Amino acid sequence: MDDACPFCAIATGATPASVILDDDKVLAFMDWRQAVPGHVLVIPRRHVPDIYALADNEAAAVMQAAVRVARALRAAYDPPGLNLWQSNGEAGGQEVFHFHLHVHPRRVDDGLLRVYPEGVPPQSDADQRAAIARTLKARLDH
Repeated sequence: MDDACPFCAIATGATPASVILDDDKVLAFMDWRQAVPGHVLVIPRRHVPDIYALADNEAAAVMQAAVRVARALRAAYDPPGLNLWQSNGEAGGQEVFHFHLHVHPRRVDDGLLRVYPEGVPPQSDADQRAAIARTLKARLDH
């Protein structure tokens, strides 16, 4: 645990939260911001600053919890859409440096999470995509 981390404080019970799922590996609780009601955060209990430090078993536990939360949201509120998102680093928009996965119900025209605010970019060159794929494939297990 990290004493300065607000999510660690929630995980230890030092800071109150509206918890919906709590087990030995993960915790899911309501985000303090509810632009669309039902916005939940899923975190590993261990302090993990970002996706790069996340152990495989923690990643699996977080995703399994996210699926359970998504199903609960659908059963309770039947939102017309749902996003999962996760941010890393300042450039990626990460605000709390404890890995967390957002499970966020969506409404039509809610104005949230515009992936391409300037419009969809043109298709990239096939050779460029293939070169990037070769580079990544070579480093998958490093």
